[in-house]
Amino acid sequence: MKDRNKGIILLLISAFGFSMMAAFVKLSGDVPTVQKTLFRNVVSAIIAFGFVLHFKARLFGKKEHQKYLLTRSALGTVGMVFYFYAIDNLVLSDADMLNKLSPFLTIVFSAIFLKESVRRFQIVAILVAFIGTLFIIKPAFSIDVLPYIIGVLSAVFAAGAYTVLRFLGDKEEFYTIVFYFSFFTTVVLTPFTIMFYEPMSTKQLVYLLLAGCFATMGQFGITMAYKYAPAREISIFFYSTVVYSALISIVLFGQIPDILSVLGYIIIFGASFYMFLKNNRLGKQTVS
Repeated sequence: MKDRNKGIILLLISAFGFSMMAAFVKLSGDVPTVQKTLFRNVVSAIIAFGFVLHFKARLFGKKEHQKYLLTRSALGTVGMVFYFYAIDNLVLSDADMLNKLSPFLTIVFSAIFLKESVRRFQIVAILVAFIGTLFIIKPAFSIDVLPYIIGVLSAVFAAGAYTVLRFLGDKEEFYTIVFYFSFFTTVVLTPFTIMFYEPMSTKQLVYLLLAGCFATMGQFGITMAYKYAPAREISIFFYSTVVYSALISIVLFGQIPDILSVLGYIIIFGASFYMFLKNNRLGKQTVS
């Protein structure tokens, strides 16, 4: 099997993992958002800890990278809490697609903080994607818009975390970064979970533990996928999460996205597909 095909399969598996994570988070019901986030990350921390021990790597990374690892973890933690809140309060596929704005926002942050050049087609894609979000959010001066705003903010903080990851590059092993993030989230959210703790049924606990397992599958899958093929060649396949999430919304929750939301999905996916084609063309020109 070609490396590119391996990358595509791993990315599809990763997308499925993250979609199932979101489904189990939603299935866990009226558990506080911080409590859900904590349980999801405890599982990831345990699994990543096993990888770190197996490969005899550093648990918390190199000393010179601490401020970047901390920044990545802090941004990722806030982004995840916001994403889980959006999952609980929106149609699953709406929350997922709003979170998928993060690749576009990563381009903006990379230009601002990493001084990476932004091409005209990227600016066009970002503007089109923003228009797509308006179809999903359907802005109105109402409290009902709050979960949508939180969903967009989840993408903003996720993009900040990905920007720091771009800077870190291959400076740290992926399982060290995953463990650091999961451990950080566990430590930070434990006091809040104790303060707002709600007793859980066995079923709710199982759902959250499964969410953690599938999240780890998604995290490792996407990391391994990009080791087989460049992001510009395969990243579009990660949008399969929206298909998975839409099917899960209908089958498990009886939630059907309205026509404006579906139009928003198509616009954002179209912007991503356009950027995907342009990046591939640029990649081929660079190679030749």
